[in-house]
Amino acid sequence: MSRISMPEEQVNQGVDPGSHYIPEITKAANNYAYAVYSHSRLPLRVFEGARIATAVLNGCKICMNWRAARDVANMGIIGGVADNGAVPDEVFYQAVLRGDYDALDAKERLAITYAETMANDPRGLSADEGFWQEMKAEFSEAEITDLTYCISMWMGLGRMTHVLGLDAGCEVKLD
Repeated sequence: MSRISMPEEQVNQGVDPGSHYIPEITKAANNYAYAVYSHSRLPLRVFEGARIATAVLNGCKICMNWRAARDVANMGIIGGVADNGAVPDEVFYQAVLRGDYDALDAKERLAITYAETMANDPRGLSADEGFWQEMKAEFSEAEITDLTYCISMWMGLGRMTHVLGLDAGCEVKLD
């Protein structure tokens, strides 16, 4: 159920409510999302692991159903992050949705832990020297920065989508 209303003619056209109420901010948010999917240099499985974990924390059904390799072209992006290595299969997505990270590699698990801790305990994350040593052993500083910006975008826009009920028509199927 959407928490905000829209003029009926715009609802039928599938217009984002932000475009109706705050077009300048919506444009900036869309540019941020576009930049993440167009320019992230992270390996696709790392990117998608952190993204799906963030979607679960946000409760965003759209985000949980999204698959970058399959759906990024719908944004008008050719290539982008979808070209960054092995494409996760549905087994990968379902495992991350369930919180089962056993089959993932160390870098994928660390990216998910980073996303989860960034969402749930940012102060603790900032002060956890042991965690930062692990991150720097697996990720370059450019990759850490890339991952941080990606998670920030997913956190903000995914929470906005879920809190306003804009994902109410979506469904997630877990095993």
